[in-house]
Amino acid sequence: MKRCLLLLLFAISALNSSAQDPWKISADQIDPNHYFGITAANGMIGIVSSPQPFKVKNVVLAGTFDTYGRGRVSNFLNGFNLLNMYLEIDGNRLDEKNTGNLQQQLDMKHAAFTTQLSFGKKASIKYTYYALRHLPFTVLMDVTITANENLKLTAASVMETPDALRDVENYYNEIDRPHVTLSLLTSTAKSPTGKLQLCASNSFLFGEQHGLEPKIIHEMWDNNSHLMKFSKALKAGESYTYSVIGSTISSAQHADPLNEAERMTIFAKLEGHDRLLKYHNAAWDDLWQSDILIDGDPQAQQDVHSMLYHLTSFSRGGTAYSLSPMGLSGLGYNGHVFWDTEIWMFPALLVLHPDIAKSLIEYRFERLEAAKRNAFAHGFKGAMYPWESADSGVEETPVWALSGPFEHHISADVALAAWNYFCVTQDKVWLKEKGWPILSQTAEFWASRVERNGINNYDIKNVVAADEWAENVDNNAFTNAAAKLNLKNANLAAGILGLPQNADWALVEKNIPVLTFPDGVTKEHATYNGEGIKQADVNLLAYPLKFITDKKQSLKDLAYYETRIPDAGTPAMTHAIFALLYARTGNAEKAYQYFKEAYQPNLNPPFRVIAETKGGTNPYFATGAGGVLQSVLMGFGGLDITGKGIIQLPGALPSTWKSLKITGVGVEKKEFSVNQKN
Repeated sequence: MKRCLLLLLFAISALNSSAQDPWKISADQIDPNHYFGITAANGMIGIVSSPQPFKVKNVVLAGTFDTYGRGRVSNFLNGFNLLNMYLEIDGNRLDEKNTGNLQQQLDMKHAAFTTQLSFGKKASIKYTYYALRHLPFTVLMDVTITANENLKLTAASVMETPDALRDVENYYNEIDRPHVTLSLLTSTAKSPTGKLQLCASNSFLFGEQHGLEPKIIHEMWDNNSHLMKFSKALKAGESYTYSVIGSTISSAQHADPLNEAERMTIFAKLEGHDRLLKYHNAAWDDLWQSDILIDGDPQAQQDVHSMLYHLTSFSRGGTAYSLSPMGLSGLGYNGHVFWDTEIWMFPALLVLHPDIAKSLIEYRFERLEAAKRNAFAHGFKGAMYPWESADSGVEETPVWALSGPFEHHISADVALAAWNYFCVTQDKVWLKEKGWPILSQTAEFWASRVERNGINNYDIKNVVAADEWAENVDNNAFTNAAAKLNLKNANLAAGILGLPQNADWALVEKNIPVLTFPDGVTKEHATYNGEGIKQADVNLLAYPLKFITDKKQSLKDLAYYETRIPDAGTPAMTHAIFALLYARTGNAEKAYQYFKEAYQPNLNPPFRVIAETKGGTNPYFATGAGGVLQSVLMGFGGLDITGKGIIQLPGALPSTWKSLKITGVGVEKKEFSVNQKN
C-alpha cells in the first residue's frame, strides 16, 4: 500500500513537472487584491499588467527623469498610458465585476502578454499587447471579441495623462489618403519642472479594406484625457479583431517628440499588423539564440527563462541606457543606476548579449566627465562615479542615505565592467576610445583616495561597505579588493594599448590591505566583530573579483559569513553568490539549496515575479535575477571571464539536473554544456 502511494505521488509530481511550460507563465487564479503585475518590455518601454480588464497599470519610458514629489532627486516618470481602453457590449462597460473566467499569460519567447475573459454567456474576449522589439518606441495591442449571441460592441482607446505631468495638450487628427485614413489620438505634456516634453499617439488598426472600416468618433473628456471609439454589430458565432498601434517618446530621446510620436505611429500603422509581428517575433527569436537550457528541473527552467526575459526586455543595444534595480517594471529606486548594474546584472548580459552590455558601459562613458567633477568636489583626482545615477551622471542619492557620499566602491565596479567588456569582446579600438578613459580615471581616483601611511599601509578609510549595514568603516574588504583590481586592470590595459605602466598605480595596488582575523578568515572591515550583515561583501572577493583564488580560503570565508545573514531583510543576490561559490568549489547540492533560497521566497503572485527580499512587495527585482543567473552561468555552468575571453571551468550540477546547456555565448556565439556525472 505504501509503495502504491509513493508511486501515485511520484506520478502526480511528474505530471505537474511535465506540465510546466518553459516559455509561458500563466495565471488563472487571479486575486486583484494580491496581484503583482508582470512587464512586457522592449528595452525602452515597459508595460506593467493589471488585473482590471482592458487596463495596464502603468507605462514606463526609459530615460525620462525629473524631480517631483518623491524627494529632491531625479525620479523615473510614468509615461502616457497609451494602451488603456474600454469595451462596451450592448451598452454595458466591461469591468472586473461583470466579467469572469479571467486568465492571463506572458509568452516570454515573444514578449506577448495575453488576457482572456468572458462577458456572461454573451461573448468571449481576448487581447494581447506587445512592446515591439524592433521599434523601440512603439506598442501594439490586438483585441478579438467572439459573440455567442447577437450583440453590439463599442470599443474605445482612452489617452490619459499621468498625474505628475502638466501643461497637457490633446490632439485628434485625420489624414486622408486614397488608400488609407489615418486617425491619430495624440497627447503631449511637460514633466513636473518643465524639463522634458512627453508625447504619445495611437491609432486603430483594422482588418477591413479601406472604406469599409468602422467610423471613428473622437471625444474630449477633460484636459487630462480624451478618446476615440467605434461601434460594430456582431452576429452569434461571429468573431471580430481590431488592433491599437501607438508610439511614445520624450524630448530625452528626440528634439521634436510631438511630431515624432505621430510619425512613428503612422509608420507602424502603414507597416501593417502582420509585418509588425513578423519583425517583432524575429527580433526575439534572435535574442533567444542565447539561452540557458536546464534538463530535469522544469520549474527552474521556467524561472531562469523569466530572469533572462526580464533582463533582456529591460535593456537593449544601441541606447547608452543602463539598468535600474527594478528595470522598466515601475518607479522603484527612482529608476536610478547603482552597482546593481555592473556587479549583478551586467555579467549575464555580457556573456549572452555583448551588444546590450555595450550600451550599459556606454552609459557610464558618457557620464565620465560628471564623475570627474564629482571626484574634484570631494578633493580627489580622476573619476568618482556617483552611488545613484540618473540622466545627468551627478549624484542622485537622497541625502538621508549615507551611501551617496561614502559608497565609493561603485567606481571600481564600473571599471571592472569596462575591463570585462574588453575581455569578452577583445575590442582594442573600444578599449582605447572608451575603456581606457574609464579604467585610467578610476585608477587615478583610487591613487588619490588612499591614505599613504607607510609601506603596506595604504588605507582606504571612511566608506560605506558593500555590506551597507557597515557605514563609515575603514579598510572594507570589498572596497579595498575592488580598488586593487581596478588599479591592476588599468595597468594591464595600458600594456595592451602600448602605453607605459603607471608605477604609482602598481605601488598603491600592492599596498592596499585586505584584513584577516587571527584564524585566517577575511575580515569585512577594520572594526568588524561578527555582526549580522545585509549582503555578501567578503565573499565577493572570490567572485567576481577573483582576489581570493584558494579554494580553502573561499570555503573558510563562506562558512563564516553565511551564518551572518539574517532570515529576512536581505536582498536576493546574497544567496545567489553563495550558490555560485559552492558550485565552483564542487558542492552542487549546497549550491542548489542557495540557488532556490536566493529567489523562491521572494516570488509574488500570480506570475512569480521576484521582489528584493523574502516577503517583499516591490517587484520586479532585476538585480536579484542577475545574481541568480550568474549562479547558473558562472556557478553550475562553470563559465569564467578571463583576459583571453570566456572559458569554461569544471561545472557541478545538482542531482535533479540532468544537463545544463548555455547557447549563444560571447561574440562568437559559442555553446557550453555540463552533463550530470553518472
